[in-house]
Amino acid sequence: MINESAVFWSRVLTETTLSFHIIYATIGVGVPLMIMIAQWVGYRNNDEHYILLARRWARGFVITVAVGVVTGTAIGLQLSLLWPNFMELAGQVISLPLFMETFAFFFEAIFLGIYLYTWDRFDSQKKHMLLLIPVAIGASMSAVFITIVNSFMNAPQGFDVVNGKLVNIQPLIAMFNPAMPTKVTHVLVTAFMTAAFILASIAAFRLLKGSDHIYHKKALYLVMKCGLIFSIASAIIGDFSGKYLAEYQPEKLAAAEWHFETEEGADLILFGIMNDGEVKYEITIPYGLSILAFSNPMAEVIGLNEFPEDERPPLYIHYLFNLMVFIGMFMVLVSFIYLVGKWRGWSFIASKWYRWVVVAGGPLSVIAIEAGWWLAEVGRQPWILRGIMRTEQGATTSGNVDLMLLLFCILYIVLGIGSIVVLSRMFRSNPIEKEIEDRESEKGGEVR
Repeated sequence: MINESAVFWSRVLTETTLSFHIIYATIGVGVPLMIMIAQWVGYRNNDEHYILLARRWARGFVITVAVGVVTGTAIGLQLSLLWPNFMELAGQVISLPLFMETFAFFFEAIFLGIYLYTWDRFDSQKKHMLLLIPVAIGASMSAVFITIVNSFMNAPQGFDVVNGKLVNIQPLIAMFNPAMPTKVTHVLVTAFMTAAFILASIAAFRLLKGSDHIYHKKALYLVMKCGLIFSIASAIIGDFSGKYLAEYQPEKLAAAEWHFETEEGADLILFGIMNDGEVKYEITIPYGLSILAFSNPMAEVIGLNEFPEDERPPLYIHYLFNLMVFIGMFMVLVSFIYLVGKWRGWSFIASKWYRWVVVAGGPLSVIAIEAGWWLAEVGRQPWILRGIMRTEQGATTSGNVDLMLLLFCILYIVLGIGSIVVLSRMFRSNPIEKEIEDRESEKGGEVR
């Protein structure tokens, strides 16, 4: 028997947890690579500023990892409590990547602890920097394995269904499903992109607040280069994701693009407002959807009307798609202009207004990540396991989920405020100017 109230609150709690966790998870995946790049640049150029950059980022990273562990544990707990029927049916198929995700996290955590403990204990930065390789690999593989689970939910395979039970289970085939390549690569590059723009936002903010130290300028230049590279990569992989949807989840693509009638040479609709079933104020790109879906301007694209009404995703995912794409393209433009401006000597990139644009890029990138995940999850509705189990069939029938939502929201508020306060005090009490002065005293003036 389905408890509609329990289904509703289970969806709200799961969405709340994922929305909070994804911020720390994205930082947890992206920042280790930024730390490794900074330390490598510092070692290669014998530049102590980049070494300090890696060191300070690593300190802050530990705080976000700690919060990410708590929220990740909450997700695992909620899978069992809120979606017991789903876990009973599919848990035996996806247990391998769930286990491997835990292993990857411990792999990352062990080497991160060694890396932090052994600062100034190696006779060369090169040896110490090598510890970051398993940290970055562990962080990335953690994202890979958990994204494989999500991919399986969108494109389930590797089993047979007999009398409502899964038999002939093949975990590796289930893991390497059609959704896996585009989802995994998109999650990784967007995490790297978002981490870069968050760090750029922090550097630009420090420059705006009067700290004109070369350290912040080097940090900004480094992460803006990384941000441009990964934002372009995100756009390219996003194109592949559109082609995946056209072949394997055409109803999701049709809902996201407000494409209702099957037709050749389909137009791409950007922005717009849906009012009583009519699209208004949209920007139409002729043949754009056919090109996005099949790289052919005259290709036929399946319309949403081809699917039963109770199997159509909510139409508001169109807004999520547009928000994600617009922010992504905006950040490509912002980082590109900044780097060209540095090369050409344009003075306006050092102006207050442009630095505020860069500062805004951090929160905007987080919003784009949130919109992307909401698009991925809501766009799969009404299925929790596409084509096999509907969301309401996988949910608990407990009547206490609303209380759980309240308790977990209090937890997330405490964790969010706590992590911000700790990070702020950590860096406010030890500004870069003071740390450089201390290291100059220790090393006899090596840091300049």
